[in-house]
Amino acid sequence: MQSSSMDVEIDASLPKLQKHGKLHALRHISPLGLIKYEKAHFEGDGIVNKEIISRYLNAEVELQKQQSPSVAVTPDNYKFKYKGVVRAAGQDVHVFEVTPRQKREGLFKGEIRIDARTYLKVQESGYLVKNPSIFLKKVAFVRKYEIRDGISVPRQVQSVADVRFVGKAELTIDFSNFSIDASKRVTAGEADGQ
Repeated sequence: MQSSSMDVEIDASLPKLQKHGKLHALRHISPLGLIKYEKAHFEGDGIVNKEIISRYLNAEVELQKQQSPSVAVTPDNYKFKYKGVVRAAGQDVHVFEVTPRQKREGLFKGEIRIDARTYLKVQESGYLVKNPSIFLKKVAFVRKYEIRDGISVPRQVQSVADVRFVGKAELTIDFSNFSIDASKRVTAGEADGQ
């Protein structure tokens, strides 16, 4: 995903307060993996922009800065239980139940679906085992990916958070027009200064 860009449309709402908003932006991921948003255009209720969309974008940027093997979906961090093969969206996928080995921020309990042909992820779903804020009671999500040019590319994220005082906060993020700038890609050795 490094050196890539994509259009992002974020649709967010606070149903209990009857507040809604939508953000359109261009999302860039630098050669070192840092996320930046530009050309943002928001329409809707300001409270949705401030309390849901801006918080999500800031949390994503912060998580990306901290991104490390400590949150990767690997046997070091998770226990995997094979659930079998199912047919989804015209393709066979392997389904794994995942349970984190520790209760840490960024880890989740749920399910991962892996394409049977390419062995790339096509979906992650579940709930965060440690909430990133005292104002959140539970955060559930579904992340959908499509396979393009040998990598899993984000297609959509749906999230529902139970927020103290305001009820549910709903967020749907659609990604489109994904592109990679191969000339700016950095290899692991270059990133380490070798």
